[in-house]
Amino acid sequence: STKVSEEGVLINNFKLVENGVFREADFRELLASGEWPCRDPDTNMADIQAQVASNNKGINELTKMVAYYGLDTVQAYMTHVQNNAEESVRRAISAFKTGAFEVKMDSGAVVKVKITIDAEARSAEVDFAGTSDQLATNFNAPSAVCRAAVMYVFRTLVEEDIPMNEGCLKPIKLVIPPGSMLNPQFPAAVVAGNVETSQAVTDCLYGALKVMSASQGTMNNVTFGNKDYQYYETVCGGSGAGPGFDGTDAVHTHMTNSR
Repeated sequence: STKVSEEGVLINNFKLVENGVFREADFRELLASGEWPCRDPDTNMADIQAQVASNNKGINELTKMVAYYGLDTVQAYMTHVQNNAEESVRRAISAFKTGAFEVKMDSGAVVKVKITIDAEARSAEVDFAGTSDQLATNFNAPSAVCRAAVMYVFRTLVEEDIPMNEGCLKPIKLVIPPGSMLNPQFPAAVVAGNVETSQAVTDCLYGALKVMSASQGTMNNVTFGNKDYQYYETVCGGSGAGPGFDGTDAVHTHMTNSR
Protein backbone atom coordinates (compact mmCIF):
# COMPACT_ATOMS: atom_id res chain seq x y z
CA SER A 1 0.00 0.00 0.00
CA THR A 2 1.06 3.58 -0.70
CA LYS A 3 -2.01 5.27 0.79
CA VAL A 4 -4.20 4.39 3.73
CA SER A 5 -7.32 3.84 1.63
CA GLU A 6 -5.60 0.79 0.13
CA GLU A 7 -5.34 -0.78 3.58
CA GLY A 8 -9.05 -1.35 4.15
CA VAL A 9 -12.24 0.47 5.03
CA LEU A 10 -11.68 3.85 6.71
CA ILE A 11 -13.95 4.40 9.71
CA ASN A 12 -14.20 7.95 11.01
CA ASN A 13 -16.34 8.50 14.11
CA PHE A 14 -19.13 6.11 13.16
CA LYS A 15 -21.88 5.73 15.78
CA LEU A 16 -22.08 1.98 16.34
CA VAL A 17 -24.82 1.81 18.97
CA GLU A 18 -27.69 4.30 19.19
CA ASN A 19 -30.26 4.26 22.00
CA GLY A 20 -29.11 0.79 22.93
CA VAL A 21 -29.57 -0.58 19.40
CA PHE A 22 -26.62 -1.96 17.40
CA ARG A 23 -26.72 -0.34 13.93
CA GLU A 24 -25.97 -3.55 12.06
CA ALA A 25 -27.35 -2.62 8.64
CA ASP A 26 -25.52 0.72 8.59
CA PHE A 27 -22.31 -0.90 9.81
CA ARG A 28 -22.49 -3.61 7.15
CA GLU A 29 -22.95 -0.89 4.54
CA LEU A 30 -19.83 0.84 5.89
CA LEU A 31 -17.81 -2.40 5.75
CA ALA A 32 -18.79 -2.80 2.09
CA SER A 33 -17.63 0.70 1.15
CA GLY A 34 -14.32 2.11 -0.07
CA GLU A 35 -11.76 0.91 -2.58
CA TRP A 36 -11.04 -2.26 -0.62
CA PRO A 37 -14.21 -3.44 1.17
CA CYS A 38 -14.11 -6.13 3.84
CA ARG A 39 -13.88 -9.70 2.52
CA ASP A 40 -15.59 -11.35 5.48
CA PRO A 41 -18.11 -8.93 7.00
CA ASP A 42 -19.74 -11.66 9.11
CA THR A 43 -16.48 -12.20 11.01
CA ASN A 44 -15.97 -8.44 11.31
CA MET A 45 -19.49 -8.13 12.68
CA ALA A 46 -18.88 -10.85 15.26
CA ASP A 47 -15.64 -9.18 16.34
CA ILE A 48 -17.21 -5.76 16.80
CA GLN A 49 -20.24 -7.17 18.62
CA ALA A 50 -17.90 -8.96 21.02
CA GLN A 51 -16.17 -5.63 21.68
CA VAL A 52 -19.52 -3.95 22.34
CA ALA A 53 -20.42 -6.75 24.74
CA SER A 54 -17.11 -6.42 26.59
CA ASN A 55 -17.63 -2.67 26.92
CA ASN A 56 -21.10 -3.26 28.32
CA LYS A 57 -19.66 -5.74 30.80
CA GLY A 58 -17.13 -3.13 31.89
CA ILE A 59 -19.86 -0.52 32.28
CA ASN A 60 -21.95 -2.89 34.40
CA GLU A 61 -19.03 -3.83 36.65
CA LEU A 62 -17.97 -0.22 37.13
CA THR A 63 -21.56 0.78 37.90
CA LYS A 64 -21.77 -1.97 40.54
CA MET A 65 -18.48 -0.81 42.05
CA VAL A 66 -19.71 2.77 42.30
CA ALA A 67 -23.00 1.61 43.81
CA TYR A 68 -21.15 -0.43 46.46
CA TYR A 69 -18.28 1.91 47.40
CA GLY A 70 -19.58 5.31 46.28
CA LEU A 71 -18.40 7.52 43.44
CA ASP A 72 -15.98 9.57 45.55
CA THR A 73 -14.16 6.46 46.78
CA VAL A 74 -13.90 4.92 43.31
CA GLN A 75 -12.59 8.15 41.80
CA ALA A 76 -10.11 8.54 44.65
CA TYR A 77 -8.67 5.08 44.02
CA MET A 78 -8.55 5.66 40.26
CA THR A 79 -6.57 8.82 40.93
CA HIS A 80 -4.31 6.97 43.34
CA VAL A 81 -3.51 4.30 40.73
CA GLN A 82 -2.42 6.95 38.24
CA ASN A 83 -0.50 8.98 40.83
CA ASN A 84 1.31 5.85 41.98
CA ALA A 85 2.26 5.00 38.40
CA GLU A 86 3.53 8.54 37.86
CA GLU A 87 5.67 8.41 41.00
CA SER A 88 7.02 4.97 40.07
CA VAL A 89 8.12 6.21 36.64
CA ARG A 90 9.65 9.35 38.15
CA ARG A 91 11.75 7.20 40.50
CA ALA A 92 12.87 5.09 37.57
CA ILE A 93 13.74 8.11 35.44
CA SER A 94 15.99 9.53 38.14
CA ALA A 95 18.44 6.64 37.62
CA PHE A 96 19.15 7.53 33.98
CA LYS A 97 21.16 10.12 32.11
CA THR A 98 20.45 12.06 28.94
CA GLY A 99 21.15 10.02 25.83
CA ALA A 100 20.45 9.74 22.11
CA PHE A 101 20.24 6.91 19.63
CA GLU A 102 19.16 6.12 16.10
CA VAL A 103 18.04 2.99 14.28
CA LYS A 104 18.44 2.67 10.53
CA MET A 105 15.85 0.48 8.87
CA ASP A 106 16.42 -1.71 5.82
CA SER A 107 14.88 0.94 3.56
CA GLY A 108 17.36 3.56 4.74
CA ALA A 109 14.73 5.35 6.84
CA VAL A 110 15.98 6.43 10.25
CA VAL A 111 14.25 6.52 13.62
CA LYS A 112 16.11 8.99 15.82
CA VAL A 113 15.48 9.98 19.42
CA LYS A 114 17.01 12.10 22.16
CA ILE A 115 15.91 11.52 25.73
CA THR A 116 16.69 14.50 27.95
CA ILE A 117 16.56 13.71 31.66
CA ASP A 118 15.70 16.45 34.16
CA ALA A 119 17.08 14.97 37.36
CA GLU A 120 15.63 17.68 39.58
CA ALA A 121 12.10 17.36 38.22
CA ARG A 122 12.50 13.60 37.73
CA SER A 123 11.06 13.93 34.25
CA ALA A 124 12.12 13.23 30.68
CA GLU A 125 11.67 14.79 27.26
CA VAL A 126 11.53 12.21 24.49
CA ASP A 127 12.18 13.99 21.19
CA PHE A 128 12.11 12.22 17.84
CA ALA A 129 13.49 15.19 15.90
CA GLY A 130 15.71 14.03 13.06
CA THR A 131 13.54 10.99 12.29
CA SER A 132 12.92 10.50 8.57
CA ASP A 133 10.07 12.32 6.91
CA GLN A 134 6.96 10.29 6.20
CA LEU A 135 7.58 7.61 3.64
CA ALA A 136 6.00 6.73 0.31
CA THR A 137 5.81 3.14 1.62
CA ASN A 138 3.58 1.76 4.37
CA PHE A 139 6.23 1.80 7.13
CA ASN A 140 4.83 5.02 8.57
CA ALA A 141 3.53 4.69 12.13
CA PRO A 142 0.66 6.80 13.49
CA SER A 143 1.69 8.89 16.47
CA ALA A 144 -0.40 6.63 18.73
CA VAL A 145 1.93 3.74 17.90
CA CYS A 146 4.99 5.78 18.85
CA ARG A 147 3.26 6.91 22.04
CA ALA A 148 2.45 3.30 22.94
CA ALA A 149 6.08 2.29 22.42
CA VAL A 150 7.27 5.11 24.71
CA MET A 151 4.78 4.11 27.41
CA TYR A 152 5.83 0.48 27.10
CA VAL A 153 9.55 1.24 27.47
CA PHE A 154 9.17 3.49 30.49
CA ARG A 155 6.77 1.05 32.15
CA THR A 156 9.42 -1.68 31.83
CA LEU A 157 11.85 0.49 33.77
CA VAL A 158 9.60 0.22 36.83
CA GLU A 159 10.34 -2.77 39.05
CA GLU A 160 7.11 -2.52 41.05
CA ASP A 161 4.05 -4.45 39.91
CA ILE A 162 1.85 -1.57 38.77
CA PRO A 163 -0.95 -1.65 36.19
CA MET A 164 -0.36 0.08 32.88
CA ASN A 165 -2.18 3.42 32.90
CA GLU A 166 -1.94 7.04 31.80
CA GLY A 167 0.02 8.00 34.90
CA CYS A 168 3.07 6.29 33.39
CA LEU A 169 3.33 9.09 30.81
CA LYS A 170 2.75 12.08 33.11
CA PRO A 171 6.50 12.62 33.75
CA ILE A 172 7.27 12.45 30.03
CA LYS A 173 7.11 15.19 27.41
CA LEU A 174 6.75 13.52 24.04
CA VAL A 175 7.80 15.34 20.85
CA ILE A 176 6.97 13.67 17.53
CA PRO A 177 7.55 15.99 14.54
CA PRO A 178 4.44 16.28 12.33
CA GLY A 179 5.03 14.92 8.86
CA SER A 180 7.67 12.47 10.05
CA MET A 181 7.33 8.73 9.61
CA LEU A 182 6.22 8.57 13.27
CA ASN A 183 3.55 11.23 12.84
CA PRO A 184 2.45 10.96 9.20
CA GLN A 185 -0.22 13.06 7.58
CA PHE A 186 -3.24 11.69 5.73
CA PRO A 187 -3.34 9.81 3.38
CA ALA A 188 -0.03 8.14 4.27
CA ALA A 189 0.00 4.32 4.31
CA VAL A 190 0.62 2.91 7.79
CA VAL A 191 -0.05 -0.84 7.80
CA ALA A 192 3.57 -1.81 8.60
CA GLY A 193 3.98 0.89 11.23
CA ASN A 194 2.58 -1.13 14.11
CA VAL A 195 4.31 -4.39 13.26
CA GLU A 196 7.70 -3.18 12.07
CA THR A 197 8.38 0.49 12.84
CA SER A 198 7.17 0.15 16.43
CA GLN A 199 9.95 -2.37 17.07
CA ALA A 200 12.54 0.06 15.69
CA VAL A 201 11.15 2.77 17.99
CA THR A 202 11.45 0.46 20.99
CA ASP A 203 15.03 -0.52 20.16
CA CYS A 204 15.87 3.16 19.68
CA LEU A 205 14.49 4.13 23.08
CA TYR A 206 16.35 1.36 24.90
CA GLY A 207 19.52 2.35 23.06
CA ALA A 208 19.20 5.96 24.17
CA LEU A 209 18.68 4.85 27.76
CA LYS A 210 21.54 2.32 27.50
CA VAL A 211 19.27 -0.34 28.97
CA MET A 212 19.71 -3.13 26.46
CA SER A 213 20.81 -3.88 22.92
CA ALA A 214 18.37 -4.34 20.07
CA SER A 215 15.89 -7.15 19.77
CA GLN A 216 15.11 -8.77 16.44
CA GLY A 217 13.55 -5.44 15.47
CA THR A 218 10.61 -6.98 13.63
CA MET A 219 7.45 -8.95 14.24
CA ASN A 220 8.15 -11.41 11.41
CA ASN A 221 4.55 -11.71 10.33
CA VAL A 222 3.28 -14.90 8.75
CA THR A 223 -0.13 -14.67 7.12
CA PHE A 224 -2.14 -16.72 4.68
CA GLY A 225 -5.75 -17.30 3.79
CA ASN A 226 -8.52 -16.99 1.24
CA LYS A 227 -11.95 -15.41 1.10
CA ASP A 228 -13.20 -17.71 3.86
CA TYR A 229 -10.26 -18.21 6.21
CA GLN A 230 -7.39 -16.00 7.29
CA TYR A 231 -4.46 -16.80 9.57
CA TYR A 232 -2.05 -14.27 11.02
CA GLU A 233 0.73 -14.70 13.55
CA THR A 234 3.96 -13.06 14.62
CA VAL A 235 7.08 -15.24 14.73
CA CYS A 236 9.44 -14.92 17.67
CA GLY A 237 13.10 -13.97 17.36
CA GLY A 238 15.43 -12.87 20.13
CA SER A 239 15.94 -10.15 22.74
CA GLY A 240 19.06 -8.10 23.30
CA ALA A 241 21.53 -8.34 26.15
CA GLY A 242 22.14 -5.56 28.64
CA PRO A 243 24.20 -4.66 31.70
CA GLY A 244 24.34 -7.80 33.83
CA PHE A 245 22.13 -10.03 31.70
CA ASP A 246 22.31 -12.05 28.49
CA GLY A 247 20.01 -11.87 25.53
CA THR A 248 17.49 -14.62 24.84
CA ASP A 249 16.65 -16.81 21.85
CA ALA A 250 13.30 -17.66 20.32
CA VAL A 251 11.08 -15.31 22.32
CA HIS A 252 8.59 -12.64 21.39
CA THR A 253 9.85 -9.20 22.28
CA HIS A 254 8.51 -5.75 23.03
CA MET A 255 5.64 -4.72 20.78
CA THR A 256 4.57 -8.17 19.65
CA ASN A 257 1.20 -9.37 20.87
CA SER A 258 2.04 -12.91 21.91
CA ARG A 259 4.76 -14.91 23.64
